[in-house]
Amino acid sequence: MISTMPDLHLQNAKVAVLMGGRSMERDISVLSGTGVLNALKQKGIHALAFDPAHRPLQDLVNEHFTHAFISLHGRLGEDGTVQGALELLGIPYTGSGVMSSALAMDKVATKRIWLSHQLRTAEFEVLSTDDLSLEALKGVATRVGYPLMVKPPHEGSSIGVSKAHDLASFEEAVNLAKLYDREILCERFISGQELTCPILGEGASARAFPVVRIQAPEGAYDYHNKYFTDVVQYHCPSGLHAQLDEQVQELSLKAYRALGCRGWGRVDLMLDEQTLEPYLLEMNTSPGMTSHSLVPMSAKASGLAYEDLCLEILQAATLTQPYGEQHRPADATRKGQS
Repeated sequence: MISTMPDLHLQNAKVAVLMGGRSMERDISVLSGTGVLNALKQKGIHALAFDPAHRPLQDLVNEHFTHAFISLHGRLGEDGTVQGALELLGIPYTGSGVMSSALAMDKVATKRIWLSHQLRTAEFEVLSTDDLSLEALKGVATRVGYPLMVKPPHEGSSIGVSKAHDLASFEEAVNLAKLYDREILCERFISGQELTCPILGEGASARAFPVVRIQAPEGAYDYHNKYFTDVVQYHCPSGLHAQLDEQVQELSLKAYRALGCRGWGRVDLMLDEQTLEPYLLEMNTSPGMTSHSLVPMSAKASGLAYEDLCLEILQAATLTQPYGEQHRPADATRKGQS
């Protein structure tokens, strides 16, 4: 059982909670980061808010921060860019490393890796914004079939996502998605229940938390309903058969490990209503931590309070390639100064 008190190495830590940023998910990131910041303070951690949209990351070194808790969502925060900068600065950070973050942020790359590991994910094709002709759309629709989901593969929080039932709605969906990305993911729609499964840890020691089953009005689990209404119903425990719950958790762990994730993450899935087989949708390496978020909900169902969850995530902060003291730049040496 994880200690509910900070480890010795965190007692003199100065933690930057990275929030805000420049992505389309900035507002949600601020909500997540504020929750994390307050939780860490309650656990006795010297934590401060840090918005990379307003300050250079070099300030982390200049102001002697020892750790970074990444509460950024979307591009320039969840896609490996901030992770790479923190590696260069030598500041341990929460969550997955550069490569895993970049892969997980790319839904197409993620699906290709999962398929290489024989992990079940919906059939898909990719359109380039260089060719969005009717012929190209008709070809995808013929091969994938209606209805299909149309997504910008490098965005999160359901931004730019639409469901297409015919050629007219397919065109509309593509026109929306192209506002956010140079590629467009066209994925077979799976009719059934939406599920999510949080993961904490790394490698063989990673563990799956309770599965959350999501019920949205008319299946509209979109950006607005995710964060700004109370119309979505969440079930945790999921209410699924125990064996099916375990199957979803096992698939989620395999998906997490296949991408080389560490620290924490959340796997989103669909449960096919006819076959009762779970299909992987995407991996979130910096999940939401708002009042509506699913990782805290699942953790609570397992007996882990929000504040203790935040502490556990922070205690796993690390670097992919830790500096030896003899190689650390002089201005990056931090001894817990405040």
